[in-house]
Amino acid sequence: MVNEISIKDKKHTLKGTLARGAVFARSKVIEVLTENDEKWYLIYYKNTLVYGAKLDHIEEGTFIQMVFTEGIVLDSSHPVLAALMPHLSVTIPAKSKLFSHLQLHFPLQEVAFIATTLDAFYEKEQLISLLDKVYFHFKRSGKFLKSFQVVQLLHDFSPSLKSAKERLDSHEFNPYHLIYHSKDLPSLYEKDPLFVELHCFRHRSQHKEREFLLNKQDGLVALLLWLELPDAGEVEKYTEIALQFITMEDWILLLSQVHINPFSYLFEAKTTLEKMLQAGRVENAALCLFPFTEDLPSTYDDLLEQIWEKSDPDFVLAHISEWILALKHLPDNHPHHQWEEKLFQLSVKLLDLYDLPSVEEKLLAFQRVFPTSEVIRKIKEMAALVEDPDRMMTLGDYYAEFKQYDKAIDCFAWEMELQPQNPSPIRKISKMYQFKGLVKEAAAYQQILNHLPSNQHLG
Repeated sequence: MVNEISIKDKKHTLKGTLARGAVFARSKVIEVLTENDEKWYLIYYKNTLVYGAKLDHIEEGTFIQMVFTEGIVLDSSHPVLAALMPHLSVTIPAKSKLFSHLQLHFPLQEVAFIATTLDAFYEKEQLISLLDKVYFHFKRSGKFLKSFQVVQLLHDFSPSLKSAKERLDSHEFNPYHLIYHSKDLPSLYEKDPLFVELHCFRHRSQHKEREFLLNKQDGLVALLLWLELPDAGEVEKYTEIALQFITMEDWILLLSQVHINPFSYLFEAKTTLEKMLQAGRVENAALCLFPFTEDLPSTYDDLLEQIWEKSDPDFVLAHISEWILALKHLPDNHPHHQWEEKLFQLSVKLLDLYDLPSVEEKLLAFQRVFPTSEVIRKIKEMAALVEDPDRMMTLGDYYAEFKQYDKAIDCFAWEMELQPQNPSPIRKISKMYQFKGLVKEAAAYQQILNHLPSNQHLG
């Protein structure tokens, strides 16, 4: 899945694709690969583009590096990635006016936090200076809780900064330390929702923090949090959320990836697969079903048969083990002729790639599903004939039947060498070259055939 994006920076417009994205609480980072193979990084806060620029590399310890390490990361193939972007055409805000602009849209505490997310684009001292200004603004205004919140952000942003540590440890902030060290998340959330969301996101592997986050979040972030540790009992709830951002087909695949059987929980799943087949997306439908073939309801048998019949031999070959498992669960009343044709196509492809013993071994698994298969019987007989030099003509006929014309020619040539006056192998070699479209070679062997004494006598 390729998601294209347009980035306008000053007077230049760049085209690119979404390479990956990451979510951390209220923030998102999007990595874009441009047409010139440059990497751009876009920082979002509450779905608002804050800033973005080209980076040659991500420095250790920056916010971007932290988010891609500790956040919820989506690669380029993830169906939800595009939904992280409110718009696939963005304009980068002017860097010189950025913080003045942010103050028009966000409270100062949030502006201070946003500043800490931009350390890949600004000098750290410049950002520290900004947080200092916000801190002293609150302090002068008598808003001590707000000033405490900002100095906490400053200390987290620059733990080695002595002045931040001294301010944080000052006696005037002792009452706030008690509040923040309490484990009463709901009460603390009322005073400082940003702090609680960041805390819970960092510790989302813990049940208490995760549940608190899920109760406070809605939409896309809640969905991504749930997908990290999904509960099958909540599939219906999160299906409703997911379908706001992605298709049912993508949702089925996502549930499969987190080991939840969508065919046991989603009534719409079968209809979705039927539409996929109608649209020719046979392989996608198969990949949706493969992880759950052992637990599929019998109502899916007809769909599984259709997918088998329509699957390309290359796809079957790439997923032999999955197909064996799937076919075992089908009833025995399958259409024999159609399935024999599929086995024939598969055998041709296998013979193109492997020697006879290997082909026989791979088809043995199918024999448990198709014990009376004529195709498999012939392959087994061919494998036995390989060691019998007196029956090369028979082996050659089999090879010809399975469209292995070069191998058939080798067999007939062996017989021709042993019996140079026998017209049968010569005639068959000529025919094989005709099948290969090699007219001159076919004619050459026809000439040999015409000059045989037996043919001249007949003439």
